[in-house]
Amino acid sequence: MPEGHSVHRIARQFDRNYVGRRVMASSPQGRFVEGASLIDGRAAASVRAVGKQMFLEFEGDLWLRVHLGMYGAWDFAGEILVDPTIGSANGRMGQTNQRGTDLEGDPVFDAAGENSLTSIGAPRRTRVHVRMSEQTTGLADEDDQWPPPVVGQVRLRLMTDITCADLRGPTACQIQDPDEVAATIAKLGPDPLVDDVAEGEERFVAAVRKKATPIGLLLMDQAVVSGIGNVYRAEMLYRANLDPHTPGRDVPEELVRGLWRDWVRLLSIGVETGQMMTMDDLDPDAYRRAMAHRDDRHWVYHRAGLPCRVCGTEIVLEEMGARKLYWCPVCQR
Repeated sequence: MPEGHSVHRIARQFDRNYVGRRVMASSPQGRFVEGASLIDGRAAASVRAVGKQMFLEFEGDLWLRVHLGMYGAWDFAGEILVDPTIGSANGRMGQTNQRGTDLEGDPVFDAAGENSLTSIGAPRRTRVHVRMSEQTTGLADEDDQWPPPVVGQVRLRLMTDITCADLRGPTACQIQDPDEVAATIAKLGPDPLVDDVAEGEERFVAAVRKKATPIGLLLMDQAVVSGIGNVYRAEMLYRANLDPHTPGRDVPEELVRGLWRDWVRLLSIGVETGQMMTMDDLDPDAYRRAMAHRDDRHWVYHRAGLPCRVCGTEIVLEEMGARKLYWCPVCQR
């Protein structure tokens, strides 16, 4: 499932390429014809991401709400202007194409497909024709077909005269009015990139400390905190040396605060790099390997049966909340 960093990157891409432009909307799949007709021909006015959900505003007080869920993804084609705020102070851009991440030199190839300019969401291979703008890495052949052909089950296609975005496989895709948007967001826990960080910390601490629910479930509860998914859950619990089965109310307050502050940091890194990078203080070679390969950028996630990187104990895999949980029974006790 795409986690919070991906959705914030998607929102920034829409802000850069759609906001202020008139949009043609259609539903090639046929499952969102009525909704597409309501926004067809309207200009996009603003966009925001909260946790794993994105809200794209159109003139006339209409909002498109999208929750990608387990299998959803946005595929972009046409001229793609990269958001200049996604990158580090040394000029590296976190937004990349399928070829990988540019780290002051040759591209780093990511076989997992987590970091993509042309497809953001569930990793997938897709036929997308991309004509890159001057702000990106190159130009495609002049004979690329425009508009791009519809490939597969496209729930919603949003087009300007130069950019196309195809939505596939979302859990939710609906039109809302401002009151419905507010009601949806009110049900979500704090998001460090949306809410005041200090206020968000207090909300998170209060929500966790009053519940007997295991902390491993609370971190995945979008009403407690927004944006954390299966990867970040496992990694944050390991980084905190915290047993995932500990009831929330039994987790020391300072440790709960530490979880929130770690999420603030990891989410920012994820938005900048496009990767769920959870290992710190890597040397340049190790960092390059980590950016290229998922298995080199995590402490415990996807490492069932392998030795813990710290203590050597075999990493445990179990099911919690109908999702796979990876953890170290020695470091996290």
